[in-house]
Amino acid sequence: MATMADVARHAGVSVATVSHVLNGTRPVLPHTRQAVLDAVDSLGYTPNTLARSLVTSRTRSIGLAVSAISNPYFTEILQGVEAAALEAGYSLLIADPHDDPRHERKVVQLLHERRVDGMIVAPSADPTDLVGYLRRHAVPTVFLDRLVDTRVTEDVPAGDGASAVPRPNAPCFDQVCADSAAPTALLVTHLAGLGHRRIALVAGLPGLSTTSERVSGYREGLAEAGLAHDDRLLVSGNSESDGAERATAALLGLPDPPTALVTANNAMTIGALRALRRHGRSVPDDIALCCFDDFAWADLFSPRLTAIAQPSRELGAQAVRVLLDRLAEPGRPARTVRLPCTFVHRTSCGCPEEPGPAEGAGHTASSTLSEKGTAT
Repeated sequence: MATMADVARHAGVSVATVSHVLNGTRPVLPHTRQAVLDAVDSLGYTPNTLARSLVTSRTRSIGLAVSAISNPYFTEILQGVEAAALEAGYSLLIADPHDDPRHERKVVQLLHERRVDGMIVAPSADPTDLVGYLRRHAVPTVFLDRLVDTRVTEDVPAGDGASAVPRPNAPCFDQVCADSAAPTALLVTHLAGLGHRRIALVAGLPGLSTTSERVSGYREGLAEAGLAHDDRLLVSGNSESDGAERATAALLGLPDPPTALVTANNAMTIGALRALRRHGRSVPDDIALCCFDDFAWADLFSPRLTAIAQPSRELGAQAVRVLLDRLAEPGRPARTVRLPCTFVHRTSCGCPEEPGPAEGAGHTASSTLSEKGTAT
């Protein structure tokens, strides 16, 4: 197996120069750098990652804690994280916290003990222990998909030797998520525009920022459409299929059941459809349906599902970019990045199939939502 000394002899440079080229620890002249890279390629040299980490205090690895197994939505996010990390020369260590606060804290500690350079975490509904651990150990972290209130009062240097000035409510961690409120409001106003006056929401797990934002969007949509809020039409499916099935069945059992339904994630859409079928309700003839989260087979249902599509892969890739920025500049202010969603207009809402541009076949109409939730 070729060594770094072999590469140095082949390229006619010092071992230190080879190290600087491979580790990026010092600028090297372009022709020298190319000579080293040519020698690496010719000799088939493979860097010793462990030795490199001892020199640089970096392992070029990222810890990813998302419930990818229990939530298919995170599978696409994982693909985005993996692609962006690989492009930047980082490897991934992946753990599934199962949306369990106690397990979440444990898996994050295990990732940290493996000396990852930073972490990307989709936090649970109660991330108190998680946040405490990350703060105590100053782990560079990006919270993904779900926002966490990590604001504290920081002392900001005043300059010229003056005392530091407290800055209240300064966020401690970077965060990356999609917009949730405005897209949910759009689903509600779309259904109201079709004549529906009793529109229900099957909401997600209490405590998640995505749940609270989509509930807020639901209320905003009702207000915008001039509809009164009925507490009985807002039910929790706990972000899971079985919970949504039970919640939808309860809605159908009301004396004045809803004529339209919004489900707040893909798993709950499946549960709602199961309940509607079990109760003999047809979509959209008996009840209209719109869902938050598009997924691969949404276009294969009959009718085809009108949905809000989140930029799943881009969310994952953006989280990697934000984390790398943090690693490059540890002292920079924390930031929250929100990405727009897309309204995918199909037929489960009760709208007729739109003719395609070529053969008159049905097609999917999509529009990107701005921060204000209008189609652009």
